[in-house]
Amino acid sequence: MAERAEHEDVSAPVTPGAARLRLLEAQGDDLPEPEVMRLALQQATAALGALGGFVHLRREVAGSDELRLVTASGLPDTITHAWVSLPEGDDLPPARAVHDAETRWAEGDRAGIGATGMIAVPLPGGDGPLGALSLFTAEAGEPDAAQRSFLNAMAAWAAQRVGRFSDISRPQEPAAAERATRPATVVGDPAQAPSLSAAERTAGERTARMGDLTSALAEALTAKDVVRATADHVLPPFGADGLVIEAIEGRRLHVVGSVGYAQDFLDRHLDGISLESNTTVTDVLRRRAPVFVESEPQFVRLYPDLSYMTSSSGKEAWAFLPLVASGQPIGTCVISFSEPRGFSEGDRTLLTALSGLVAQALDRARLYDAEHSRAQSLQRGLLPRSLPSLPAVTAAARYLTAGRGASVGGDWYDLIPLSADRVALVVGDVMGHGITEAATMGRLRTAVHTLAGLELPPEEILTQLNDIVVDLGDDYCATCLYAVFDPVSRICTFCRAGHPPPLVVGPDGTPQVPDIPANPPLGAAEPPFETREVRLPEECLLVFFTDGLIRPAGEDIDEGIARLTRTAVSAVAEIPVFPQERRPGGRERIDTLCDMITSTLLPDEARRDDDAALLIAHTRATAATDVASWPLAEDPRAAAEAREYVRHQLAVWGLGDLEATTEIVVSELVGNAIRHAKGPLRLRLLRSRSLICEVYDGSLTTPRIRRATYTDEGGRGLYLVAALCRRWGARYLEEGKCLWAEQDLEPAGQERS
Repeated sequence: MAERAEHEDVSAPVTPGAARLRLLEAQGDDLPEPEVMRLALQQATAALGALGGFVHLRREVAGSDELRLVTASGLPDTITHAWVSLPEGDDLPPARAVHDAETRWAEGDRAGIGATGMIAVPLPGGDGPLGALSLFTAEAGEPDAAQRSFLNAMAAWAAQRVGRFSDISRPQEPAAAERATRPATVVGDPAQAPSLSAAERTAGERTARMGDLTSALAEALTAKDVVRATADHVLPPFGADGLVIEAIEGRRLHVVGSVGYAQDFLDRHLDGISLESNTTVTDVLRRRAPVFVESEPQFVRLYPDLSYMTSSSGKEAWAFLPLVASGQPIGTCVISFSEPRGFSEGDRTLLTALSGLVAQALDRARLYDAEHSRAQSLQRGLLPRSLPSLPAVTAAARYLTAGRGASVGGDWYDLIPLSADRVALVVGDVMGHGITEAATMGRLRTAVHTLAGLELPPEEILTQLNDIVVDLGDDYCATCLYAVFDPVSRICTFCRAGHPPPLVVGPDGTPQVPDIPANPPLGAAEPPFETREVRLPEECLLVFFTDGLIRPAGEDIDEGIARLTRTAVSAVAEIPVFPQERRPGGRERIDTLCDMITSTLLPDEARRDDDAALLIAHTRATAATDVASWPLAEDPRAAAEAREYVRHQLAVWGLGDLEATTEIVVSELVGNAIRHAKGPLRLRLLRSRSLICEVYDGSLTTPRIRRATYTDEGGRGLYLVAALCRRWGARYLEEGKCLWAEQDLEPAGQERS
């Protein structure tokens, strides 16, 4: 296996700057001078994350020297034109760098593009600087020593190749059209340009592709992005048709992405390889040196135990490259060919250099993937795992994260069961993106659940949420829409704080956007909040949403609501949901509606710049035959009256088996009202999945359960109610309060058709 002695040792730590310098050195000396300048500027811009930059060369004009622009990158034409020619005695950083033959830094935005400063390094020459390479920086503060060292190395590499073409002394301004189509612009006189040989043209094309790879890897966020960039910019110039990138997870290699391989081959032979096994990729990682195999017979000689893999892979030449970042192996990159292929010394050097860039990009992307995965797990944990199935409402929801590059957000939704089959529907949006906003969303959602459980009215709940957001500080802001639907009265009470209004779609498909007072957002509002009561039809759809659904690219909110309205009406016409009692599978249909609306309004995930939430609720009124109500006397006779009403109504409903327990519950609730409250008194029974007993009085006194001692003659009423019922509680009205208790009739979670 003598071939292995030729493999380059890459065990030394590979920094981003070192990888870029390797890439430049791998280009050789046969590049055209314009490509030299373009590549040097492009690599420098990417390495520092700069907004753009220039390369100027010295030129003698009328007996005096000036700096003439030869290459520009990342800057608009209006800026480039202003920097075409600089007097050598000018005070700008490029002129100062050439005059002083030293790196010069100037703080401030000298081009009006939002830069924090400008740094210029001289291009060293035998008789003084040949020119300067300049960058507009984006990060605060002066570039550090490592960045300065890299820029000087880049300038030295470019300067070594300057002066081989006579036309370089006659640089001219570039054409705007050319600048608009290239990441870096080469300035020169086409009429005076030297004719390039085929080798130079090939080298130039490869250099351009490698420059594009650098830019693509710099923009790659996820591991999938790294695989895509490598496939797009490495395989074509080398004539390769296969790529596998693997990453180390634990003590195994797992495939991150591939091109040109069947999934069955990857699953059987590559994914999950142990680092202790004896394979080509593990050999590459152990030695931290690339392996180049030019034919199938050579592979069999090198790795006879792996000969079975060559026939099933369909490949006949390979470049096995270790991926090393910060001195540690993180995975492998395998580039393969369907035909035998030789690897020149230049090919080997260039591929090795490229593997360093891929390793750095993959290492950064895996950190992003891990952080993004943790953030999304946090957000999934804060949102409802599923929506409850309730007698008065069938609902479904969707949460869509923002597109590529965005973090988690603060959108949320909820469906909260209240007493008497009433339902609270809520949707909200914490402004901004990130872990902090997601955590704030979780705090607000928890607060809403707690406050809703206290049966507070919508305006009071938003007042409490507003106080929470105010306490968080001036940097926090949120919007919220909170509604309570009563299926007996069909009244839905809405209250919103800076949030888009809901959409109501009637049983005939007619849409309506209720006129609900907007109120300022949470954190900026001054209570009280205004509410609006809307009487809904017997059946309808309530559509709640956040602005990310209707304004994916920041469009006008009215246009977004109009587009949502058209989409919802069209979806309802295609997937009819009315009337509910004759259409089983209500939740599945609402789920389908959610999918149709979101896919229509947000078809392109990558273009979403905000997360979005959608909640669709199909509301149903309680049948009149399922409600019975009676006034009661305001004296001890009320308990006997209540028991008589209960016996009669339970017989009508066929619930005689609940008669005994219900009489006890009603007697205790009425007795509590007689002793501790005031009139008028009223009894109401509701038949749903549970039997709901309600006693209304005119007092705001809060009932409290307590444990009576052996000698107490009373105090056991609410204790008995709690023992006999699934749940009980009190809610407060403008004219008094209601004590209620529920006994189960149907198994929990069973949807009523």
